[in-house]
Amino acid sequence: MTAEVPSVAVDVPQLGDDRGKNWAKVVTNVDGSLASGWAYEGAFIASGGIQDVPVGSVLLVYGERGSRDRPMIIAKVFTANGDGTLTAQAEASGRAWARTLRDRVEDLLSDQLPALEDDRLPWSAELMRWSDQAIADEAARRGLST
Repeated sequence: MTAEVPSVAVDVPQLGDDRGKNWAKVVTNVDGSLASGWAYEGAFIASGGIQDVPVGSVLLVYGERGSRDRPMIIAKVFTANGDGTLTAQAEASGRAWARTLRDRVEDLLSDQLPALEDDRLPWSAELMRWSDQAIADEAARRGLST
């Protein structure tokens, strides 16, 4: 059976100020064909406070400061450590933030794969309970064509 990744409470920073957009996401996959924020797949979490995330998670935190007409964008990538701290991995600012960070986030996610592959299960009848869409989504996430 696959071991469940433990969660840890981390203090997710809020970048920018309350006048602009602020968000954070636990990134699980990157669509390399996109150069915008839509390239980052995963669950949104609240920024500016404590959140429970899996140990080793890749967190993308985005914020804006300044006026609505001319926001100053900043985005940072962190990894969540088992002791509840975050390690800064990359930072970008300006309108090209998403493409600037994309390769680094892909590298961080690929670093997680060897540990996952060692713990993967072989095919079993249990897979028959999964919907076709769930299997197709997982195949796409792994970069396989269906």
